Amino acid sequence: MRTRLLSLLVAAVVVLGACTPAEFQAWWVGQGNAPLAEPQLSEAAAVATRYWEEVARRNRFRFTTERIGPSLAARMTPSSYRPGCPVPLSSLVYARVSYMGFDGREQLGELVIHRDAVPVVAAAFEAMWDDRFPIRSMRLVDDFGGSDQASMEADNTSAFNCRRVAGTTRWSHHALGRAIDINPRENPWVSGSSFAPPSAAPYVARTPVRPGMLTASSVPVRAFAAGGWGWGGNWSSAKDYQHVSASGH
Repeated sequence: MRTRLLSLLVAAVVVLGACTPAEFQAWWVGQGNAPLAEPQLSEAAAVATRYWEEVARRNRFRFTTERIGPSLAARMTPSSYRPGCPVPLSSLVYARVSYMGFDGREQLGELVIHRDAVPVVAAAFEAMWDDRFPIRSMRLVDDFGGSDQASMEADNTSAFNCRRVAGTTRWSHHALGRAIDINPRENPWVSGSSFAPPSAAPYVARTPVRPGMLTASSVPVRAFAAGGWGWGGNWSSAKDYQHVSASGH
């Protein structure tokens, strides 16, 4: 009996879509069943409605790209891009990306990434969208004068930035458009007793897991790993919990 009820409920969800209790009752009785009483009737209609609302939400995910045109190039120069950067602007694309805010509202952010990173990045952010993984902000680092520190302090998720690895002469993978920092406050860089950004102090300890945090089993880390990208939380010395990249470094 329970199996039949579940099968009928699944069928109702597929056939009816979002529905009122009266509409669900009419369909239910039409299948040869006795009328449902409350509260079961309203609960069944609510299940069907919630299912189709979630289907509609998932279908609203957007990930679009365009080339770096003159106006965007001007916006990026010289804060995140300048002569001597390791990739030309022609190798980069501007992406508009759907994400869920910490307030549960749907947002549209922006990233600049390498054009060959598009398939992996698009799939990963769609997985985050489906999971309702929250993101605080997603703006180009140029809105922060190209300052990695200022972007992190604003808890801003960002990608391309033509800069060196701190304290070295090596280009960061952000300078290649093949790295993304996600929710820097919830996912700080940690080395011994040092961490960044300063506002991340409550998140240096990685338990309990709170909204927006990346862990080895979290949807963002697993989604990027499926595309061959690595996570800075797996590094053996300093940990960069916000960082995912094509090279894993």
